[in-house]
Amino acid sequence: MAIYFLYGEEDYNIEQEIGKLKKGLDKNFLEMSFKTYDNPKFPDLISILRSQPMMFGKMLVVINCLDYFSKTFEDKEIKEIEKALDDNNENLDIVFVAQLPRNEGKKLDSRKKFFKLLAKHNAKECAVIPTYKTAELESWIIKQGKSKGLKFEKDALTAIIAQIGNNLRQIDGELDKLKLFVYPKDNITAGMVKEICISNEDLFAFSDYLMENEKDKALLEYRKLLETRYPLEILSTLQTMLRRWIILKAKAQSSSAFELAKLTGMHEYVVKLNLQKLKKTNLKDLVKLKQNLTEAEYRIKSGQAFDVEKEVENALFR
Repeated sequence: MAIYFLYGEEDYNIEQEIGKLKKGLDKNFLEMSFKTYDNPKFPDLISILRSQPMMFGKMLVVINCLDYFSKTFEDKEIKEIEKALDDNNENLDIVFVAQLPRNEGKKLDSRKKFFKLLAKHNAKECAVIPTYKTAELESWIIKQGKSKGLKFEKDALTAIIAQIGNNLRQIDGELDKLKLFVYPKDNITAGMVKEICISNEDLFAFSDYLMENEKDKALLEYRKLLETRYPLEILSTLQTMLRRWIILKAKAQSSSAFELAKLTGMHEYVVKLNLQKLKKTNLKDLVKLKQNLTEAEYRIKSGQAFDVEKEVENALFR
């Protein structure tokens, strides 16, 4: 058996790490050998840690445990968790996951006994790569591209970061589109990135009209985007942008551009540019729009929306 502790804001990396562990399971019995639990109560947690795999080999259990860091376990509970981890079955792998909200600047309290207990095992922080750390981000893109058989010109890497930002999941999706576009070749240029990848600049033009309440122009821009983008792709990118804009508007008076860059994962120059564009925007309107889009995303993903394009459109313009 092995115990793992994955924590941080970068959900894509957490998902990738769990995916690697799942590859060791028997695919024929995956429903029985892979289980996920969300912040189980203490008695249930102990029961899960003492699970006994059946005849189908190894078992992988993922325990989402972020809520545990907002409470305090008693000493006897910590000892019982520790004993259950030490004594659990050799065919049982357990992954504790504390996924933090993206771009909110939150950290786990490493002083807590529960953190120290988990940190003794295979602990890995999955942190967001800030956009201003271009070398690190470029290195990740090159490595991810290599796994897909892609090569990049230097300007292409710059274009990817400028257009997409530091959302690794979104970058990975755009790399898949670039792979299809360039086939049977493998070299990616900046021109290809600008033509194929979703651009935050395109969304800025659309959102500028939206925030200025010029709904006719905003609707026209939205429908232009639909010619080349799927509604959920637009929604996902806009959600990321809104999350950053809300932070900028809420913290602009009390934080420097450098501090805002660290909070949002954006380059300092981009922060200043966004603040300029957001001068006439009301914070309450941004929050309301984000709520509308979150509700629309839930309806789409849960199958309640019959017309995806209209669902997003209604969320944007109601």
